[in-house]
Amino acid sequence: MEKRNAGKTDMQLSLLGFGGFHLIEVSSKNAELMLNTYLDNGGNYIETAADYGDGISERKIGRVVSRRRKDFFLASKCVKRKYELAKASIDRSLANLKTDYLDILFIHALQTEKEADAVLAEDGAMQAVLEAKKEGKLKYIGVSGHGRPNSLINITRRFDFDVCMAMFNYFDCYNYPQIEGTLLPELLEKKTAVLGMKALADGYLYKNPCKAIRYTLSLPIVSLAIGINRMDHLKQDLEIINDFSPLTDNEYEQIKSDAPELGNYVCRRCGKCANKEFDPQQYFLLEGLFDRQMNSFDVESPADFALRERLKHWFNQAEEAIKEYTEVKQIDPNRDYSELNSYCPYGIDIDRKLKIIHSKLTNAKTLY
Repeated sequence: MEKRNAGKTDMQLSLLGFGGFHLIEVSSKNAELMLNTYLDNGGNYIETAADYGDGISERKIGRVVSRRRKDFFLASKCVKRKYELAKASIDRSLANLKTDYLDILFIHALQTEKEADAVLAEDGAMQAVLEAKKEGKLKYIGVSGHGRPNSLINITRRFDFDVCMAMFNYFDCYNYPQIEGTLLPELLEKKTAVLGMKALADGYLYKNPCKAIRYTLSLPIVSLAIGINRMDHLKQDLEIINDFSPLTDNEYEQIKSDAPELGNYVCRRCGKCANKEFDPQQYFLLEGLFDRQMNSFDVESPADFALRERLKHWFNQAEEAIKEYTEVKQIDPNRDYSELNSYCPYGIDIDRKLKIIHSKLTNAKTLY
C-alpha cells in the first residue's frame, strides 16, 4: 500500500488508515480479524479514541497491539479539556491499548474557540499532553475537530502541532469551505501532517465510496482514516486504495456538477448568483452550519430520510447558525428572489432555498 511522509514527523503512513470508532459495533473476534487483515494488506495506521464506547474500541484494538505493536503507528484521542482529566484519560488509553506509548495523541473534537482556550490554559489538557510526551508516553501531538473549523484554525495558529486531523469530502467542502480554503494551506505551510477523516460524510456518500475516497486522497493529505465494521467494506476500501489515482480536473468537475448527493439543492459556492446588492452565499453557509444543507424539504425514500435526519445536526452547531443569523440582515420571506435562479449553473431554485433557510434559522416562525 502506498505510504506518504507525515509532515515534519518521521512517520510514513499508509493511504488507508483504520478508524476505530465502528469497532464498538462488532464482536472482539471480528474486530481482530479485520485489524489483522488490514495490517496484512500493508496498512500501518490505526486510530481510536478514549470515548469510543467508553474505551471499548481501545480494548478491542489492544488485543492486536500486544502482538503486532511494531507493525503500525497507533493513535488515540482525548476529549478532556482540563489537566487532571486529560492525564487520567491518557493513562487509561495506554492501559486499554496494552502499550506503553502512542505514536499520536489527539486533542479531539474541538468545536469552539472557548474550548481551545481551555486546552491551552495553565490547567488545561495541553499541560498533561506535554507531560506525557516528556515521559515517553506519546511521540507526537495532534488535534482534531468536526464541522466548521474555527476552533482548529484558532488553536493551530497558537500551538505548533505535529499532526492535525480534519474532515474532507466532496459534500461538506461546500458547507465548511474554510477547511480546504484556510486550514489546509496554513497547515501545509507549517509542515504539519494533515490526516483526513469522514470521506464519506459520516456515511452520507455511501452509494459512491470510490468517488468519495478518491476525492479526499486527491487532496494534499497524508492518510485517510475510514471507520470500518464489515469485512466486505474493508476489502472494498483496500481495492479502492490499491487502485488509487488522483482525480483529473474533468472528474472533479463531474462530481461537482453531477453528484446526486449535491443535486439541485447544495450550493457549490461558484458565486455567480451574487451581486453588489445581495449575496445569497452568506445564507447558504449558515444553512451548512445549521444542518449541512441536508434538509431540502423534498420527499425521499425512508432509508435516505432516516440517514439524513441522523446526520444533519451531527456536529451540534445549529444554535451557532441561528444566533449568527440574528446578527445579519435577514432574508425577506415575502420577497421574490427568483431572478437569481437563472444565474445558478447547477439548477438550484435560489428563491425556494432562501425561504427554506429563513424558516430553518428562525425555528419555523415563518413556515416554508
